[in-house]
Parts: sequence; C-alpha cells; structure tokens
Amino acid sequence: MKKILILSAFILFGFSDAFSQQFVYQARNPNFGGNTFNYQWMMASAQAQDTTTDPNAQSRTQAGAQRDPLQEFSESLNRQILSRLSRELVLRQFGESSLQEGTFQLGDFQIEVSDGGAGLNITIVDTKSGATTVVEVPFN
Repeated sequence: MKKILILSAFILFGFSDAFSQQFVYQARNPNFGGNTFNYQWMMASAQAQDTTTDPNAQSRTQAGAQRDPLQEFSESLNRQILSRLSRELVLRQFGESSLQEGTFQLGDFQIEVSDGGAGLNITIVDTKSGATTVVEVPFN
C-alpha cells in the first residue's frame, strides 16, 4: 500500500510540472518600475485612506480668518509703495534723471539709497524683523 501511495504521489508531482507556469513579479508602484498609469489610482487610494490631519492647519486658517482689515490694507499699501519705488528706481537709474541719495522710511521699511563705486546701492531694512536686503544697480 505504501508503495502504491508513493508511486502515485511521484506520478502526480511529475505530471504537475507540465501544467505549471512561472510566476513573474511586476510592481504596481511606478516608483519601483510599475506602470506609470497606476500613479493616479495609487494617489487617490492613499488620500482616501489618509485619516491624519495637520495640527497646524486649523490654527493657520483661524489666524487667516481673524486678520484685521486695517492691517491688510496697511500691508497692501506698503507693497504698492515698494513696487512703485522699485519702478521709479529702475526708471530714474536707466532714464535721464538720476535718483537722489538719502534714507527713506516707508511703514516698517527703512530704505537707504547711496552711491557705490560701480553703481547705486539700495539697502532695504525691515525694522520689525531686522532683515536686510541689498540691491546693487550698476551704472550704464
């Protein structure tokens, strides 16, 4: 009985090799060599499963909602003045009249215009943070 069982198992495993196939691994993730069209599907699946939230996201949106309209107007006005000043600097430097040297105070910014050896030096200092930016405009 044992011989028949062993013989039948041997025959069964011997014939099973004829009907088998090789397994081929193919990655799904495009980062690991998978199909690039899977990217959108994988990203949508990951975002659907993502349950974590950024703890700072709510505080940022609340801070943005509580902004003072007067402060926003002041910042907008400062941006417009600085934009106009930069336009005037370029026009005067490359135009017919030259820019006057001196120190100007615009809101939270102190702007110093001085004559350098190779051109015009403009130093912009943010009085709130102390950040300094130096712009050098060469002569023609």
